[in-house]
Amino acid sequence: MSSARVVVTGIGVVAPGDPGTKAFWEMLTAGRTATRTITFFDPSGFRSRMAAECDFDPASEGLSAQEVRRMDRAAQLGVVAAREAWADSGLGQDVAPERVSVNLGSAVGSTMSLEEEYVVLSDGGRRWLVDDAYGVPHLYGFMAPSTLAAEVAWSCGAEGQVGLISTGCTSGLDAIGLGARLIRQGTADVVVAGATDAPISPITSACFDAIKATSPNNDDPEHASRPFDLNRDGFVLGEGAAVLVLEELESARRRSAAIYGEIAGYASRSNAFHMTGLKPDGREMAEAIRAALDGARLDPSDIDYVNAHGSGTKQNDRHETAAFKRALGPRAHEVPVSSLKSMVGHSLGAIGAIEAAACLLAMRDNVVPPTANLHTPDPECDLDYVPLTARDQRVDAVLSVGSGFGGFQTAMVLGRGER
Repeated sequence: MSSARVVVTGIGVVAPGDPGTKAFWEMLTAGRTATRTITFFDPSGFRSRMAAECDFDPASEGLSAQEVRRMDRAAQLGVVAAREAWADSGLGQDVAPERVSVNLGSAVGSTMSLEEEYVVLSDGGRRWLVDDAYGVPHLYGFMAPSTLAAEVAWSCGAEGQVGLISTGCTSGLDAIGLGARLIRQGTADVVVAGATDAPISPITSACFDAIKATSPNNDDPEHASRPFDLNRDGFVLGEGAAVLVLEELESARRRSAAIYGEIAGYASRSNAFHMTGLKPDGREMAEAIRAALDGARLDPSDIDYVNAHGSGTKQNDRHETAAFKRALGPRAHEVPVSSLKSMVGHSLGAIGAIEAAACLLAMRDNVVPPTANLHTPDPECDLDYVPLTARDQRVDAVLSVGSGFGGFQTAMVLGRGER
């Protein structure tokens, strides 16, 4: 594998709140939250009745009526984000289509359409044997998660390797990290990498209700997502997509492309321990962080900002606080750390890509986004979590981490491309 440096030349985001990268970044830097009572279905019978929904109209975003009929909402979000990223990169027809690859992440695929179709085919759940005669022609596409990656590939004219990464809540970071490897190993010249998930549905809400992972603070949904706060009581479900355009540094320079930053280091580990449980010492996440730093040839002292997984569960927040201390040593108490899930909720597989986009924008503007709703710090979480208000400071290197059901632990280091 070559030592080629892989940079980001295009960003596309569809996140809770208004769509588009500009609106997303303005919301984060203002410390505004997009969590609210669920509007997609009647949530009255659920323990947790709120989510971070995208104010997304597919027709307004340029999707045709046929595309809307064919695609699950997750595919729609991913395609719109990919189109924005591709336009932002300025590539156009400058690259051979067979040298363009797609790496897309998703944790739960076409959940919304699958559930909607099951309700119809089972006559509202009354029939044990479903009647396939009522199925839509695109039902198979909803069943196959790879359809999401195929839709993004079609939207970009990508004829190279196309893949779907599904590693739970680390899917977005893993899709980007593995996409960078495709360039380094010579498989592709350009990789469209990111993730999408649209899980706000009755079945998803019921699943998280069952394990009491989501917040029951329904009377105040705007402030329900409270990572690292003493009074936090679970995460808030979200949705969204983010896509990055990756290419080799010298190629980007030759065409005078604007460079957001570099995928400098990436590593993933498994705790081989429990589907939802985490070891309190954070050892596996710490090992992923160390490996990502080694890949970037950076020391803990070089990191200017840490984007935390910060889900808002007591187990996770304590686990990654321990991991930061274990991997970064004294620097853990000096570097600012924040959780974007306090504002955009937890969009499962998509969130890692959404956070990676935010990290690149933090370097562009030298701004560290805040952790919203952090009013009463948990004494066991004793790092600098940038409460409530964004912070202006120089950001040259960022560490972003993810932690997913199944024991997945991923770390990525992003740096300035001109370094």
